[in-house]
Amino acid sequence: MKRFKKLLAIVMTTALVAATVTGCKSGGGAGTAEAPKQADSSKVLVGSAIYKFDDTFMTGVRSAMEAQAKEKGSTLELVDSQNKQPTQNEQVDTFITKGVNALAINAVDRTAAGPIIEKAKAKKLPIVFLNREPEKNDMNGYDKVWYVGAKAEQSGTQSGEIIADYFKAHPEADKNKDGVIQYVMLQGEPGHQDATLRTEYSIKAIEAAGFKTQKLAADTAMWDKAKATDLMKAFITGQGIGKIEAVLCNNDDMALGAVEALKAEGYNKGDASKYIPVVGVDATAPALQAMKEGSLLGTVLNDAENQGKATVNIAIAAAQGKEINKENIGYDVTDGKYVWINYVKVTQDNYTKYIK
Repeated sequence: MKRFKKLLAIVMTTALVAATVTGCKSGGGAGTAEAPKQADSSKVLVGSAIYKFDDTFMTGVRSAMEAQAKEKGSTLELVDSQNKQPTQNEQVDTFITKGVNALAINAVDRTAAGPIIEKAKAKKLPIVFLNREPEKNDMNGYDKVWYVGAKAEQSGTQSGEIIADYFKAHPEADKNKDGVIQYVMLQGEPGHQDATLRTEYSIKAIEAAGFKTQKLAADTAMWDKAKATDLMKAFITGQGIGKIEAVLCNNDDMALGAVEALKAEGYNKGDASKYIPVVGVDATAPALQAMKEGSLLGTVLNDAENQGKATVNIAIAAAQGKEINKENIGYDVTDGKYVWINYVKVTQDNYTKYIK
């Protein structure tokens, strides 16, 4: 009898230990499993979907992301969403199935970020958005979502200041001597926050400098150089090139497209009497080259390198379970969620320092 009781005690003790170990492993039963944290950055896999690969600025961001991931020893998988939100949604699903440790998403449609965030949230997966800011309600719905970008109103203000400074230095640019800057505007994607704010704040800056303005024409060229060339040709046909005194563009690709249309009319090719100031945003390599040759007045540096680096740093740190702060990622963090990279005005006085 004593032997039976002793054996029973051993069996019960063994069962209790097994149950305790199983309980520790289960982490609370049927709850959603958390994405595994990787203390070693060399084991971190980041899945990144870019809205489209053939965007000049985002090409620079991608290069910076790849370089930073390589420096950190982490693996970065980049995919082209081809400017299609359904495609991007499927790519996110694939990344999650693969078991990535973090997501870095340049959304096709910033208003469609919510469902992507919910997918990440369901897996407790860190997610960083870049360049296209999700709506605040979506950002506030999950504690492991961050955004890296620049404040579009700053770039609009600086591009407007470049135009205003030019007219102050060159009063002859007011062709009809009416004291009003007659301009055309080539805009980015309708509804895109950067397009809206760059358009608004560029004109505000010109008027704040003491100039009156008159919009001759404005339309979207969808950030695209070829579309911008066609649109600028339509503006020239519709308004007459002699009436256009300034060309403002929401990005450099469109500015370069506008320059091509002007060159086809014999403008911006070196003859000072046939020059219309054109300004863009991004400070891409082709834009800086156009500034060097004198066909583009100026641009605003949208810091692709630091946007790419910050995105990767956040993704890796979050995958490691670290707090997202300046100490861990190298950049100031606003409201616990936002990393803002400053724009820099690029003019004829300083463009050479940005040529690589």
